[in-house]
Amino acid sequence: MARASEGAGRAPSMTDVAAAAGVSHQTVSRVLNGSELVRDETRARVLAAIAELGYRRNNAARLLVTNRSHRIGMISAHLVLHGPSMIAVSVQDAGHKAGYDVSLVAVQDFSSQSLREAVGRLLDEAVEAIVVAVAHRHALEQVSSLEVPVPVIVVQGVSEGQPMAVGIEQEIGARLAVEHLLDLGHRHVAHVTGPLEWVEAAQRRAGWQHAHEDRHVLPGPELAGDWSPESGYAAGLRIAEDPDVTAVFAANDGMAMGLMYALHEKGRDVPGEISVVGFDNVPEAPYVWPALTTVNQEFSLLGRRAVELTLQALAGDPDPSTQLIRPELVLRDSTAAPRPVVRER
Repeated sequence: MARASEGAGRAPSMTDVAAAAGVSHQTVSRVLNGSELVRDETRARVLAAIAELGYRRNNAARLLVTNRSHRIGMISAHLVLHGPSMIAVSVQDAGHKAGYDVSLVAVQDFSSQSLREAVGRLLDEAVEAIVVAVAHRHALEQVSSLEVPVPVIVVQGVSEGQPMAVGIEQEIGARLAVEHLLDLGHRHVAHVTGPLEWVEAAQRRAGWQHAHEDRHVLPGPELAGDWSPESGYAAGLRIAEDPDVTAVFAANDGMAMGLMYALHEKGRDVPGEISVVGFDNVPEAPYVWPALTTVNQEFSLLGRRAVELTLQALAGDPDPSTQLIRPELVLRDSTAAPRPVVRER
């Protein structure tokens, strides 16, 4: 996304945000003010432009009058992906309904410097709390090592030792996916992982392993992915050549869709020969062929719960607890019982 004010020697304006997002300045204003008259896709595009350009609203007047900014900070990444963008939209919507503006900073990498700068930038805006929606182990370690004078709420990267966090029970979601395939009669479920430095990817991998251990069977092959459909496609090309694989659990829907495309390309029938389950339940999942069985994550609910936890902390709740949301398996057409093996006489 091009910086509309690059080289102009001035701070980016609302007009710059509008130009970068391809919308009117009235639409940007509606997004900033929490209007419900903006489509989610448009809102996500505007939020991404705000983060990219570094646009800030002047809160000096509000601070002078109330000595409070009524502003929540948010650190996110990969806003082009469905999950992060929907969480950002939900946090902003819930924040506005509670009377808070939301300042969003999108980090491009997870270096110590990038994260320090992101936190510093939000503190410069006098935010009252920071929501961290970056479920990357190094990023979470870096943020937790900083002395941040406001409450920090973690979204998705829930692990032990985090006093304020909200997330999906990732391992349970993976177990639901794998147990469904094992219940259908598949014996060894292959897994296309996400990048394992991401907390969610590691937890989904653990769920895949534990589901097999509970049934006293060995898991199928493990193939490394990076969340992208391209990595799913590459895994699919390899799986298509393995006659022993009859089912695959992909760590997200994008990789599952890329995998199914590769299987179709290689003449392998889904689900006739190979069943596929994804994770996320993105909007496209019901409309691929075959419609994708997947694990549903309530991204909007995650954002709302994060704001609820933030408000509890700001209200002085001495022990705002971690909240975990149980996912659900959505059954569609990409899974079926394995075909009987025909033995030659």
